[in-house]
Amino acid sequence: MPSTPRRARAAVPLLALLALTACATHGARVTAHAAQQPSPSASPSAPATATATPAGTPSRSGTPAPKSLDWYLAQVPTFPEAPPPQPVPPGPAGSAPFRFRVPTEQKVAFITIDDGGLARPPAVIDFIREARIPVTLFLNSPAATAHTDYFRQIEAAGGVIENHTISHTSLSGRSYAFQKHEICGSADKLEQLFGKRPTLFRPPFGNRDATTLRAAYDCGMKAVFHWSETVNEGIVRYQTPEKVVKPGDVLLMHFRPALMDDLLAALKAIHRAGLTPALLEDYVP
Repeated sequence: MPSTPRRARAAVPLLALLALTACATHGARVTAHAAQQPSPSASPSAPATATATPAGTPSRSGTPAPKSLDWYLAQVPTFPEAPPPQPVPPGPAGSAPFRFRVPTEQKVAFITIDDGGLARPPAVIDFIREARIPVTLFLNSPAATAHTDYFRQIEAAGGVIENHTISHTSLSGRSYAFQKHEICGSADKLEQLFGKRPTLFRPPFGNRDATTLRAAYDCGMKAVFHWSETVNEGIVRYQTPEKVVKPGDVLLMHFRPALMDDLLAALKAIHRAGLTPALLEDYVP
């Protein structure tokens, strides 16, 4: 996937319009300010829904109606052009490297969405496409099987699909055979569904051990990713005391009803930090 297409309304002046730990390319438009914790970009009590207001429906004043697709697009900040990606070196042979963040000083951060079985707001597809949001989807293979067309549309909009096991069970402490079945089996199914084998893996709940990293490596995974921040119901929750997105950080959210709010909150947090959203796969060759 090209690394320099317009991301999140990149360099388009007139379109200046971006999970819980349990599963746990650009000009500045949003006013920069110190990141606070938490920092909602949209009201948690009014999560985005695709049916609340049809996309493009204007209000009586001629401005986009709240919670419409145009309303979200109008709030997307513009970002500095993303730098040409500098891929990180691979880990040692025999074990996939485990990362909380991408080890880079380039001014980029990464948006990831997990699971896929709970909720799939239809407007998310158009939001990702229109705002050019680079996203990585860590999917459970049964959810991907049940809702293949939805995820194919996100893939066509620029998303990349990666591995999140079959049954979404905690892997830490389980046998090598069990863990390999969960990781390889999901990778096999995702390759069958989307024509590309995943190369990145996120263990459910972030739980892993040395066996997980060995099984992931043996299943062809180039890296195992945790996260640096979570986003839920429009609120960014930081995992570090600084309360700011840092270069290389990985933001985690889930396919839940408020995913539109979560994407927007992530984009705003990345913008406040002076960073640009980038695609994770461009940095893990």
